[in-house]
Amino acid sequence: MTTQRLLLLFLFSSTFFFFHPSIAAGDSYAPAPTESSPNSADFIRTSCGTTLYPDICYSSLSRYANAVQQNPGQLARVAISVSLSKAHRMASYISNLTRGADYEANSRATSALHDCFSNVGDAVDEIRGSLKQMRQIGAAGSGEESFRFQMSNVQTWMSAALTDEETCTDGFDDVPDNPMKADVCDKVTDLKKFTSNALALVNNYANTGTP
Repeated sequence: MTTQRLLLLFLFSSTFFFFHPSIAAGDSYAPAPTESSPNSADFIRTSCGTTLYPDICYSSLSRYANAVQQNPGQLARVAISVSLSKAHRMASYISNLTRGADYEANSRATSALHDCFSNVGDAVDEIRGSLKQMRQIGAAGSGEESFRFQMSNVQTWMSAALTDEETCTDGFDDVPDNPMKADVCDKVTDLKKFTSNALALVNNYANTGTP
């Protein structure tokens, strides 16, 4: 790879991290796991039954049963937090791949990888925005109208995050099969399942109509 191409790649990665500080951070977004109570675990299992991937939903959220209790709002918040942690790690993983990408070896694969990096970075920001909005719901003075408005924002951002993740994998459609493509697409497909489950639980909470 030429010195000029290396410089361009460095500038791309540095610029993206500047505008996406959430990716550079090493925060943990989900609450600490706790021992579960039978009633809380049953509530999570039943709630996860409404998602597209109930087994993944339950296995990833049941460890937070004591924090969730039987509160659909808290369950949605924890699901978003878990999705955010997954998205953050995925963005960091793709970032490492972009640093070793060889433009001259396969320009289509490298281009798809950088586009995916941007898409997942956007998803991180959107999921983070959803979590921030969820934490404001139920604040003093917020009523039913405020709840509907806030939940509409959360639903919009989580839907956008899922779309960005899908756009990442779609970008590899025209790329010849190779180990990097398979690895990235498999991992982002896994991420999409967590985001989809979180969105389903957000929708459940929105349908309750109460903060």
